[in-house]
Amino acid sequence: MSPQQYVQQKAAESGSSFYYAFRFLPQERRDAITAFYVFCREVDDVVDEVSDLGVASTKLAWWRSEVTKAYAGQASHPVMQALMPATGPFGIEAKQLLAVIEGCEMDLQQTRYLDFVALQRYCHLVAGVVGEVSAQIFGQSQPQTSQYAQTLGLAFQLTNIIRDVGEDALRGRIYLPVNELQQFNVKAHEITKREYSDRFVALMRFQAERAHRLYDQALQLLPEQDLRSQKPGLMMASIYRTLLREIERSNFQVLHQRIQLTPLRKLWLAWKVQALGRIPR
Repeated sequence: MSPQQYVQQKAAESGSSFYYAFRFLPQERRDAITAFYVFCREVDDVVDEVSDLGVASTKLAWWRSEVTKAYAGQASHPVMQALMPATGPFGIEAKQLLAVIEGCEMDLQQTRYLDFVALQRYCHLVAGVVGEVSAQIFGQSQPQTSQYAQTLGLAFQLTNIIRDVGEDALRGRIYLPVNELQQFNVKAHEITKREYSDRFVALMRFQAERAHRLYDQALQLLPEQDLRSQKPGLMMASIYRTLLREIERSNFQVLHQRIQLTPLRKLWLAWKVQALGRIPR
């Protein structure tokens, strides 16, 4: 299996919303974003799938070393072998890949965040930087597009946090800021025990409203000149925001289940953005 076949297979198996947006890209950009996406997945899986913190930390250290070696022309992992040809044409820097690793490493060191400012730093590393690199690959021409992409990445990550509250709690992680749990009088043990309440729903509605504001801010930041090139990001925004609305319609029943969109619906949402050139209202 070639490095490119490896990342294509990994991306297809993931079933991620991102995969549906990639399908509409020209081949060179599709290959680049697929390799970058799978890099992010490989690093994130270290944290999610390795229960021994020492082993996980060692694996992340290996990935950090692999990034450094890859930029020195000595890539050994098929993901890095697939990604390296794209780093020059699309301006992907080693520090951006290392930032993603740093964000994943935070999951080994921290399971709670005191306030949204602290959470926002984590989100920037694991999602804002991802948005930044993605925008470069899609075809960014305006500096302001980086701010759009980082803001959109933050909105995506907050949507993930809302969707995965129950799953994350089982792993011992609660990403909802501590001061906001206190504000709505929701105890951590109520989340880990999957106990719903009006207080929990109010807390989650507060989280969703923040995410919606960030989606709106991101779209306002996108320069008209880059509207066409950034359509894959807009496809993902349509998919993720539709997911957020589905979660809202369920009255935030996220402690005992993972609410998802069907593959067909994701593809339909992506196609509509491709056809209209914007996110349908």
